Amino acid sequence: MHQRGFAYGPRAATRSPALRKGSRHSNLVMNHGAVQNWRYVRWFRELGLDDLPLVGGKNASLGELHRRLGPLGVSVPDGFAVTAEAYRDLLAEAATLERLAGLFERFDSKAEKNLSERAAKARRLVYRAGLPERLEAEVLDAYRQLSGPGEASLSVAVRSSATAEDLPDASFAGQHDSFLNVCGAEALLEACRRCFASLFTERAITYRENQGIDHMKVAISVGVQRMVRADLAGAGVMFSIDTESGFPDVVLIDAAWGLGETVVQGTVDPDQYMVFKPLLGQGDFRPVIDKTMGSKERKAVYAQDGRRTTRSRRTRADERNAYVLADDEILQLARWASVIEQHYGRPMDMEWAKDGESGALFIVQARPETVQSRREATSLKTYKLKEEATPLLTGLSIGDAVAAGKVCRLDSPSQIDRFETGSILVTGLTDPDWVPIMRRAAAIITDHGGRTSHAAIVSRELGLPAIVGTGRATRLLRDGQEITVSCAGGDEGFVYRGRLNFTVQALPLDDIPKTRTKVMLNLANPAAALRWWKLPSDGVGLARMEFIINNLTKIHPMALVNFERLKDRKARREIEALTRGFEDKTRYFVESLAHGIARIAAAHHPNPVILRMSDFKTNEYARLIGGEAFEPREENPMLGWRGASRYYSEGYRAGFALECQAVRKVRQEIGLDNVIVMIPFCRTLEEADRTLQVMAENGLARGENGLEVYVMCEIPSNVILAEGFSKRFDGFSIGSNDLTQLTLGVDRDSELLAELFDEENEAVTSLIESVIRAAHLQRRKVGFCGQAPSDRPDFARFLVRAGIDSISITPDSFLAVKRQVAAAERKETAGAIRPGTPVSAARL
Repeated sequence: MHQRGFAYGPRAATRSPALRKGSRHSNLVMNHGAVQNWRYVRWFRELGLDDLPLVGGKNASLGELHRRLGPLGVSVPDGFAVTAEAYRDLLAEAATLERLAGLFERFDSKAEKNLSERAAKARRLVYRAGLPERLEAEVLDAYRQLSGPGEASLSVAVRSSATAEDLPDASFAGQHDSFLNVCGAEALLEACRRCFASLFTERAITYRENQGIDHMKVAISVGVQRMVRADLAGAGVMFSIDTESGFPDVVLIDAAWGLGETVVQGTVDPDQYMVFKPLLGQGDFRPVIDKTMGSKERKAVYAQDGRRTTRSRRTRADERNAYVLADDEILQLARWASVIEQHYGRPMDMEWAKDGESGALFIVQARPETVQSRREATSLKTYKLKEEATPLLTGLSIGDAVAAGKVCRLDSPSQIDRFETGSILVTGLTDPDWVPIMRRAAAIITDHGGRTSHAAIVSRELGLPAIVGTGRATRLLRDGQEITVSCAGGDEGFVYRGRLNFTVQALPLDDIPKTRTKVMLNLANPAAALRWWKLPSDGVGLARMEFIINNLTKIHPMALVNFERLKDRKARREIEALTRGFEDKTRYFVESLAHGIARIAAAHHPNPVILRMSDFKTNEYARLIGGEAFEPREENPMLGWRGASRYYSEGYRAGFALECQAVRKVRQEIGLDNVIVMIPFCRTLEEADRTLQVMAENGLARGENGLEVYVMCEIPSNVILAEGFSKRFDGFSIGSNDLTQLTLGVDRDSELLAELFDEENEAVTSLIESVIRAAHLQRRKVGFCGQAPSDRPDFARFLVRAGIDSISITPDSFLAVKRQVAAAERKETAGAIRPGTPVSAARL
């Protein structure tokens, strides 16, 4: 939503002819007259998608929403459209059409040196054509009826709607102008003229050229819609698909205080919410799987200086430290997004607003999503950095690629002559005027903006990696500096100094063999969870809770439990910053951990996701914020206070209770009951009993609500006492690193003993075969979650022969291991089955 002026001509021309002194149409308005048999105006309730040639994509969609989805509960502000026929008639009446056509004869925007001048001439021609008297009268009559009695100066949004926009393969996002908080008849007519003229902005001309659309075959309609008093509440953008990975089962919502233009333009860092669609309306589940609080430093509000436009204002501290939407409102918007997507039959890009006077929510725009929904699904391209480096800065990653090049820092799109093709554009934020530069960039970095900002949307459409909302890119990066931009790590993007080496791998998804043995994924970072949804895995065999804590919560749970007694001042300041908006700081740990787990679980639902409870060593726990005060110093943390021994200990019992609360929230409140809990480093049967008792005390009783609990098999005692562990747990997951270390007595991290650390040593493989046999006799499943099958094809074949039920590996190894397992199964099927070969639990 834009407000900007153009060189249309003398200032005298900005006053609408219909409202000059003595105009019969000004008298018509004053006397509240009416026009019969409208020719140029249609109410939204009269329109639908079939009317795109008549009122353009935006207005046709608003009509469809109002007429078809209003009865289903989707709230859309009322309004009307000025038809594209009005645009054509005003050009014809002013004899402007031929002059416009002459401007674009033999026109090539790529070779055009005077695009700005030519575009300005075209806008002036349209603007000076004025509005035919009948058109003015109809618009003002409709405005009076929309206003109703006593509302002579109703505030409306006036939006451009071209006949070649909001198409499935051409969004035209932000190419034409819109005006907010337009009040009064004169201002409305002026906004209409400017909307008509905006068909010839430089960005719109360039976009049409790139799309191969004839300039003279496009017309523009104008939408006039009641303003929602979002200036007193909040607004934003919503997608019915994950904008980065294309994962179809979520709704992504961005929200900021005030009018929604700040989110669209990327001038603020908004809140971000994510909802899992399949569980919407399922019982009492509340499937909000992510909530990230943005800084929201500014908001757009109505101006109070008599001009009745909008202005930017700094938000209050309480606004910056609070979410814009409550969970009930997030879920309401998500339900609407699902209804709209189902009606249109495709992923959708929507704008929403909340009225601060009534508290009601509204959908104010809906258009097809044009990037992820068109991506080819037959392969998955993955990027991976081959070098380790410390990032210069971070932000929200857009896309999943890596790019390297020289920085070109620009303050304005007018500096296009300074931009060298293939450079990395660094700027504060972008709007549609930046598109010609963005098309020539290798990557884009901005100070401000969220995932639905202009920079993010256009970068996706252009297939460019971008990092938005860095906060300080324009201050930190300098012209000509060589950098690497990486969006390959999930939600967080990284900027590195210099040109780093990276690889690009295409994983074909149309030729993956089926296997009896389940092949699952090892995942750790929730930020990257959704990017692997296209892999046909059988679920997640290992999700490490400590990695989620390290990436998301970052705070030692006991520092939150004992925050009032925490003496470390630096840690207190960091905790205060991270937990802003949470009165009870322990709730921050539960909420952020639950959302991290939920993202992984949602990406693979309904397949199982095996979540290992925290397995930090004491030295690793100490590195969490506030952690040093709660961790002892151990000579050998690898064999110390870790895993199950912590969960029932007074030194961590309260922290483990928070972990259990997070898992309970995921399974019982959000509804992702595909999460299976796994206990690591459980040394004895007595320790297993104590751990299960503590879990039950915290609402995670094995067997209740279908909860399964597994145990890691990484200590020889787990194998020796496999029958006893089988009676207490529903399955085993073999951790080969620790099992090898403790079987051979070799420090797995010792370079001196590296040759002795061998997972294929007979002592280790014998233990693996033994636990599989014992577990299967008790009808318990056994998985393997070590790295060995990824690195060694022979080891994968050994596991298949041994009867393993599942193998869990890193995503980049999935295809290779899947093929190795398929080959091993074919070989086993073709040959005689050896006596004593364990039978897979899947076949029992």
